[in-house]
Amino acid sequence: MLKRIIQVAFLFIGGVLGLNFLPPLYEFMNLSSSPWLTNPYISVAIGAALLFVLSFVLSDYFVRLITWSEETLFKLPVADLLFGTFGLIVGLSVATLIGVGINRLDLFEVTAVVPVILSIILGYLGFRFGFSKREELQNMFTGSASSKKRSAESPPTEARERYKLLDTSVIIDGRIADISTTGFVEGILVVPQFVLTELQHIADSSDTLKRTRGRRGLDILKRLQDERASKVLITEIDFDDVAEVDLKLVRLAKKMDAQILTNDFNLNKVCELHSVQVLNINDLANAVKPVVIPGENMQVVVIKDGKEHNQGVAYLDDGTMIVVEGGRSYIGQAITVTVTSVLQTSAGRMIFAKPKED
Repeated sequence: MLKRIIQVAFLFIGGVLGLNFLPPLYEFMNLSSSPWLTNPYISVAIGAALLFVLSFVLSDYFVRLITWSEETLFKLPVADLLFGTFGLIVGLSVATLIGVGINRLDLFEVTAVVPVILSIILGYLGFRFGFSKREELQNMFTGSASSKKRSAESPPTEARERYKLLDTSVIIDGRIADISTTGFVEGILVVPQFVLTELQHIADSSDTLKRTRGRRGLDILKRLQDERASKVLITEIDFDDVAEVDLKLVRLAKKMDAQILTNDFNLNKVCELHSVQVLNINDLANAVKPVVIPGENMQVVVIKDGKEHNQGVAYLDDGTMIVVEGGRSYIGQAITVTVTSVLQTSAGRMIFAKPKED
């Protein structure tokens, strides 16, 4: 559709160019004596036909240019674009005023070239100035005094509405929904579209375990949207030049000045390297973890064997791994175990136990 519109535009532009430039060309070539050539309709038809044929060669390039411009504009924040346009208007206005003064000099060589050059240079500088000085211009228009007064009376809005990005692991984990319900997580929870896409791929996996985890993550998101007092935002911002979801999250956090909510140990380390603030759910669990005392008994179901000889592995409802020494022979059975030790790190919690002696 866009290609057809460009070709029609070429058709009209060719007609206008033919009407204005072909008659002087006929006189230069001594062809103005031909009555059919001097007919304006013929000139319009020839110009339109020439540019329409040329459009078949150039239209694809124009389509790519317009598509690229469209994508670039959509990715720009509205405030940056608005203040950049304001600066462009100011720059062109200044260039016009200077051009009026130059036109009064009656120097054809100067007046024909200098205003055009000034318009290009001052227009570009105005756009760059407005684009880069957005925050200072906003403070100037809103009033820095009133802004300072508001900040002294109450916390800034940005602090209350800080963005928090959710990664795939923390959504599937599910504890973020319970934490959010309690009101301890402030600000706006942001789910990038590329994280949602990864979650959908997991939910559509042929592997039963992955499919269950993916569907659990989608259910958690729905619960967050239904129960959370403040909104959950799904952003379309993406970085096509980056393949890894973790790196996309880091770049998005820098772009939005956001924090990342995760329980992925590796992503935690990557965020530290990039100086991005990260909120690790496992660290929170470590801070408020219930005390599991060695010697305490608990009921578990041993589901598989462990890495070491004669070990069995069980899980609590929150996914905490319990390593049962001598539990391999109890696989598939519900047994009572006695806690021997607990290991808590940023990667999660692990409980070591042994079958209770009768």
